[in-house]
Amino acid sequence: MLRAGERVLLVDSKRRRHLIVLAEGGAFHTHAGVIEHDALIGKPEGITVRTTRGQRLLVLRPTLAEYVLEMPRGAQVIYPKDLGPILVLADVFPGARLLESGIGSGALTMALLRAVGPTGHVMGYEVREDFADRAQRNVEAYLGSDVPLTVEIRDTYAGIDLEDLDRILLDLPEPWQVVEHAAKALRPGGIMLSYLPTIGQVAQLREALVDSPFGMMESLEVLQRGWHVEGASVRPDHRMVAHTGFLTTARLLVPE
Repeated sequence: MLRAGERVLLVDSKRRRHLIVLAEGGAFHTHAGVIEHDALIGKPEGITVRTTRGQRLLVLRPTLAEYVLEMPRGAQVIYPKDLGPILVLADVFPGARLLESGIGSGALTMALLRAVGPTGHVMGYEVREDFADRAQRNVEAYLGSDVPLTVEIRDTYAGIDLEDLDRILLDLPEPWQVVEHAAKALRPGGIMLSYLPTIGQVAQLREALVDSPFGMMESLEVLQRGWHVEGASVRPDHRMVAHTGFLTTARLLVPE
């Protein structure tokens, strides 16, 4: 049952989404009418309610992907279409010890925390205190405060004060400056993954990796195309989520 203090997603007939926090005595106001929070508290997820003007609203707990797109942002988020591939390409597993540098608004942080589970640990490096504060608030709002996360305000370009990490994930504009630090911080066989918006940055990173202990480099991008399926009308959507960023992975090898 839905409880006071929970975040829920209200979805209207045009699939517009509104993320709200349920509060006793509260109300959600929209151009299509008002819905009292007390009409939702104690009800099961998945119900449909009507506003005072008859607008139908579907009530759901937000998935991680939905929360990422609707949550408050301090920096641009990594979109859901890239979050899944990042977890697979970086092979993030339960119990992993990893560093995320450039935590932004916390979208990837939440995906990593769910993947490493209670026995793992995510260390976050962020140079901007306002971004770090926003990310931690977003994480706590969705996952609670009892998560294995530590955030430090520091510059990864200056060094990584960690050892024997399983994974390093970078959302930084110049990750080539981190290659040497990552090679010292990762365990042998560990994986470094970088998320970059332009192919020029990817090329510069790949060039830096050539003369490093890293190998098995791979770069790719993920494109997402939805389909319109309605009766006999079956076709690709006119719009798609195309380029958002390039993913580059590399594994730390032991020299011969």
